[in-house]
Amino acid sequence: MDAPSPFFSSLSMNQHEKQFEQLRQHCVETSYLVSAAALLEWDQQTMLPAGAGAYRSDQVTHLAGLIHQRQTDPKLGDLIDELMDSPLLANADSTSQTATNIRELKRNYDRKIKVPQPLAEAIARASSEGQQIWVAARKANKFAQFEPALRKIVDLKREQADAIGFDGCRYDALLDEYEPGASTEEVSNVLEALRVDLVQLIREVAESSVVVDSSVLHREFPLDQQEAFVRDVSAQVGFDYKRGRLDVTHHPFCTEMGPSDCRITTRYDQTFFSSAFFGTLHEAGHGMYEQGLPTDQYGLPSGQYCSLGIHESQSRLWENFVGRSESFWQHFFPAAKARFPDALEGVGSDQFYAAVNEVAPSLIRVEADEATYNLHIIVRFELERELIDGQLNVSDLPAAWSEKYQKALEISPPDDAMGVLQDVHWSAGLIGYFPTYSLGNLYAAQLFASAEEQIGPLDTQFSAGDFSTLKGWLHQNVHQFGKCRTPHELCVGATKNELSHRHLITHLRNRLAKIYGLAG
Repeated sequence: MDAPSPFFSSLSMNQHEKQFEQLRQHCVETSYLVSAAALLEWDQQTMLPAGAGAYRSDQVTHLAGLIHQRQTDPKLGDLIDELMDSPLLANADSTSQTATNIRELKRNYDRKIKVPQPLAEAIARASSEGQQIWVAARKANKFAQFEPALRKIVDLKREQADAIGFDGCRYDALLDEYEPGASTEEVSNVLEALRVDLVQLIREVAESSVVVDSSVLHREFPLDQQEAFVRDVSAQVGFDYKRGRLDVTHHPFCTEMGPSDCRITTRYDQTFFSSAFFGTLHEAGHGMYEQGLPTDQYGLPSGQYCSLGIHESQSRLWENFVGRSESFWQHFFPAAKARFPDALEGVGSDQFYAAVNEVAPSLIRVEADEATYNLHIIVRFELERELIDGQLNVSDLPAAWSEKYQKALEISPPDDAMGVLQDVHWSAGLIGYFPTYSLGNLYAAQLFASAEEQIGPLDTQFSAGDFSTLKGWLHQNVHQFGKCRTPHELCVGATKNELSHRHLITHLRNRLAKIYGLAG
């Protein structure tokens, strides 16, 4: 990769270097607006007074318009086009930061200019208002209260997809925003192959004579002690609280407002340990990725995450491959017993480990076990495809949700809050995001297996409280590259293999074999 060089000497610059410096400065200044918008949106989800929602939507909409203007400025397009034909790109290594920035900015510009500014602003406003309406509808347990807002969002996202254009189906245009280069057909094929093997594994677990007692997770866990414990554990595994913070929200998320300002959120349930604990580990995984990106490249593609599939690989890896491992709890269980002496009285680490890995079909995606989790994603992937492609009306969504859950998991939600209203994504306009969770699981399994081969044994490290070695390996193979490698290049570079669902199935089967007595 290029040596970091945020500024060029005016005496030694050639014309193309001067142009690139102009491009870099434009992007950095745009990032100030982007980070300000992110801060407003974070505040909306964590601290905004209920009466301030309308004005916040005005603020977010105005900033979205300013950002769109800068990202579609014709002078920016001319500058990028000149650099596309320059030696800075033509003679550069494929992982060059300079070449990556020019190439990715061209891709982003070409996509953005297809979306009229009024449409970009309308999407921003509908998403801001939609999230506020979703919170109220979820609390009231009434999908009908959210339906008009969702209908507006779906209509706008269809319009956006049509403006951008697509080769296969309309959903392709939205998926490409989160997983560049991926197609709906390719993702469908990957998820179908995964589904077949998962259904078989889940069936074997159901037929096992072993019954895991997970009631220990549903005892009384004081909220102040949960907060102290999750902060301590997330810090020990590597989230830097000098460059980040943890707050409470309705639906956990991670966002960043600058190279040293990463915000993660969680939600607490006094009678369910797993909700806040694994939710925080998940968001801390996202946060460690953001904190590991090149800070001197902030605002440029070389300082941005590779794709959401890769981003989710980091969160799912720390949440599940690390956080649900036996060696992890060998290290942290004594601290958990000290924090929760009443709840964990008489409980052994083996019993607790089995409880956090119980396989049982459930209704809430973010609380699902590793084996059934991807079935939740497949349901959402199918539903949002049908919404965007016009095969499903928004008014029919609750019934379609229940039908697909019955087919996939043999359970149906008793109400809207536990069904169609449980996720924030659609209210925020994030249609096309869901399949990246499953792609993230696949990347995570493959990355974890390669890390084990190259720096293992990881269990020995975890039981001794060493998580820095794995974090360092991830930094070397994932974090530092930003967008300088595509998801495919990053996967092959780190693991020496094409992406395959077999690694995830192997991981799950090995973990569950000991707990449920399955064949390895």
